[in-house]
Amino acid sequence: MPAPDFSVAGLPIWVDLSTSDTDVARSFYGQLFGWTSEAPDPAMGGYFNFWRDGGPVAGGMPTMPEQEVTNVWSIYLLTDDAKKTAAAVAEHGGEVLVAPMAVSDLGVMAVYKDAAGAVIGAWQPGAHRGYAVRAEPNAPDWFELHTSDYKAAVRFYQDAFGWNVRTEADEPDFRYTTLVDATGEQYAGIMDASGFLPEGEAGGWRVYFASEDTDATVAKAVELGGKVILPAEDTPYGRLAELADPLGAVFKLRGPNKG
Repeated sequence: MPAPDFSVAGLPIWVDLSTSDTDVARSFYGQLFGWTSEAPDPAMGGYFNFWRDGGPVAGGMPTMPEQEVTNVWSIYLLTDDAKKTAAAVAEHGGEVLVAPMAVSDLGVMAVYKDAAGAVIGAWQPGAHRGYAVRAEPNAPDWFELHTSDYKAAVRFYQDAFGWNVRTEADEPDFRYTTLVDATGEQYAGIMDASGFLPEGEAGGWRVYFASEDTDATVAKAVELGGKVILPAEDTPYGRLAELADPLGAVFKLRGPNKG
């Protein structure tokens, strides 16, 4: 798969890890996915990049003291004007947590809450154009929001980020909408999670990484100190699993079904 298609409004363009121990994180993901990583840059608040075959696939940074969640993967959606997106977020029921700020010549970042309370980032590319590849083994593969207010969330991403959406399922026990481009290719999903989220929890975004063999990757993660949250299972969408790294950051895997 190619690098991000900048014609897709609101495309997930980058993921990064906030971690309480950058050395542990760099070692774990390096061994799990074969990623290399640069040393954290003090001039950038300790930020660093993970690389796959010479191209960036994800970022990492030490947890900030004021953060409520200490180990978490974050997703950033494409915007061509971060200030306009911030205004749209506020207009359509969201909240600006981190106002648009330039990151050197790399781009402009911001962090918001959506209309249902889930945290989502935005990135206006400069020199940093996002992940170099997606939907290939050991690279970002899928991006999914579990939300407590499905209708409000779908409207929010349409109105604030310009998503072109398609309803994939609309049954009482399974409601799912995807971000699609003009050809119908899917890039991200929104799931109605009101039936299983704890009372009062807004939900949140999850990143999936592609795997050639989900079971083997799960076993490797456990060997490296990770934890299985949901074991590997064949589904209509591939063989899925949910893991936490040794510090508690949650991520998902998707690979070919075994059946």
